[in-house]
Amino acid sequence: MEQQPLVLAIDQGTTNTKAVLVDASGKVISRASAPLTSHYPRPGWAEQSADAIWNSVQSVIADIVAGDHGPIGGIAISNQRETLVVWDAETGAPLAPAILWQCRRTAVACQALVDAGHDAAVVDQTGLSINALFPASKLGWVMENVASARDLAEQGRLRAGTVDSWLLFKMTDGAVFATDHSNASRTMLFDTVRLVWSAELCALFKVPLSALPSPLPSNSRFGETGAGATALPGGIPILTMMGDSHAALYGHGVRRPGLVKATYGTGSSLMTLTDGRVASRHGLSSTIAWSDDGGVAYALEGNITVSAQALAFAATLLGLAGPAALSDLAQSVPESGTVVFVPALAGLGAPHWVDDATGTVSGMTHATRPAHIARATIEAVALQIADVFEAMQQDTGLDLAGLMADGGASTNDFLMQVQADVLDRPVLRGDQPEVGALGAAAMAFGAMGIQPPEPSHARHFSPGALSADARTDLLARWRQALMRVKMTL
Repeated sequence: MEQQPLVLAIDQGTTNTKAVLVDASGKVISRASAPLTSHYPRPGWAEQSADAIWNSVQSVIADIVAGDHGPIGGIAISNQRETLVVWDAETGAPLAPAILWQCRRTAVACQALVDAGHDAAVVDQTGLSINALFPASKLGWVMENVASARDLAEQGRLRAGTVDSWLLFKMTDGAVFATDHSNASRTMLFDTVRLVWSAELCALFKVPLSALPSPLPSNSRFGETGAGATALPGGIPILTMMGDSHAALYGHGVRRPGLVKATYGTGSSLMTLTDGRVASRHGLSSTIAWSDDGGVAYALEGNITVSAQALAFAATLLGLAGPAALSDLAQSVPESGTVVFVPALAGLGAPHWVDDATGTVSGMTHATRPAHIARATIEAVALQIADVFEAMQQDTGLDLAGLMADGGASTNDFLMQVQADVLDRPVLRGDQPEVGALGAAAMAFGAMGIQPPEPSHARHFSPGALSADARTDLLARWRQALMRVKMTL
């Protein structure tokens, strides 16, 4: 009996690059991981080496290939989104560090465009409000500040894309320059109705349309591996590319409106499917979840700038070994007292969008102990998620049924229970940590004509550990703390 092909799924994230080898039953045959370092050269700036991103992908592929397994029939890619890479098509060399999604260097320029009245037109075409999160203004900054960018653009050699397009270019040995609709929808340059790059928006942000990749459905045959580009042989098809948050939604098996996906990573992305493109009135983005043979699936998304990263930050401040020690300390007290931590360490993201906000700890008294601050940090992660969840309910008019959780911090049972209590909704956590990679792999199997199994969820957290009065008090203290943060600006 002929062995079914395997899919190699690459999940390129902010803090590491992972790879999983998956069979058609959804079983993970092999795993590999390589760490990445971010750099913060100035206040508000965030960068990574584009070469280091590519090297990490080569590393995890080599680790997988070194194992004993069957033939790899296809490749799937999920990637950190809104990070911009610019490079020379002729040499394949990046022109500058990759500008991370977290970077706020263009916040002033974005605000100037908002003040000039351009936001409504941008929202109309893209579903996104003007913000430094998205690559459009980042590319505008490159065109103005990187000396070689304009010359290369005039020569037709400038390439500018999100991480998926950078990896595709490198994996195909420079043969293909493309992106998928989910990643394109996060650039603030893509018309999400007509599914084309907007010449009008390129002009607004002063970027060359000629430098942008070809936008394709998420389940396209994007290209084939080049011989020698990686440890893989040449000719293996790249069958799926999706932004990591979109791939996670797909990996949870969400195919219709009613549930919300939340990824607990450095930041957090919440996403919920909608019937068509919905214009948010509550600080969210309209986006393309994915596109395939069934057409375009639209979603609402809320991005939180600092989410689980707050756990590591607070652990360092308290002199603890890390997030696990912070969680243990937090559970040593029954509640956070009057302490509230607003982790606006890089501004406030959705649904508030206050770029200049800074982190605050309020409500401390002589009775405050480190454990109360630890617990307030755990609560802050859950409360930020709850704000976006509520905004989604208001925008969709739906009573959303529950939350599907993934990402590194979702393995913390205490955080998941706090989340269920704050939302007053069940929280379901997948039984595999690489839900984004598995989502991309599932779509790739579909492209090969193989029906992948339905995903399963290992843990179900029901609300009830927090009394109704305690929940009401916690939410009230959180809203008051947010108001104080906003009033200081």
